[in-house]
Amino acid sequence: MVFLKKALIISRSEQSAVSLSELLRNESYTQISTSKTSKEAKKLAENDEFDLICINAPLADETGIELSEYFAKTTRSCVVIIVPQKNADSVNDALTEHGVLVIAKPINRHLFHHFLQFTECFKMRMLCVTEENEKLRHMVEDMKIINRAKLLLISCLNMSEEQAHRYLEKQAMDLRTSKLQIAKQVIKTYEN
Repeated sequence: MVFLKKALIISRSEQSAVSLSELLRNESYTQISTSKTSKEAKKLAENDEFDLICINAPLADETGIELSEYFAKTTRSCVVIIVPQKNADSVNDALTEHGVLVIAKPINRHLFHHFLQFTECFKMRMLCVTEENEKLRHMVEDMKIINRAKLLLISCLNMSEEQAHRYLEKQAMDLRTSKLQIAKQVIKTYEN
């Protein structure tokens, strides 16, 4: 399976956008969109999902700091902002807490490569955390349903908690289905 890497470059300078596109193509980004303004970039990101959003600051309509914060909060993209060397430390201090990577101009190709590798590693770790979080959320939801079914068995059939638990387990085993499915059936039967 071929993984297509998508990037969005926001730069007021056409020449800088072309240079950044070339750098990203060298990093296996195959689909690259460009924008000159934050408004246009937001619209593009609204309609598409990007692996990387690269902001070449300052922009024509803002500094780029606000836009990088916006993308960090509203997308799952890795967000990189490229700023003049003199501003790099202060911008980094402001954006680190938002998970935005700050790169100082002029861009060193070798460092840029390592920065992008770092963003990919970070994104992969975040995807693992997100998947694990989703699994845990489903487990909690399932436990709520099972506990609701137990409560119904306790209140409607005067079972003890232990008996209700054993009932759900035994039914699941006997019917070769999950305890969750049995719990849903109990809820359907006794809540109506």
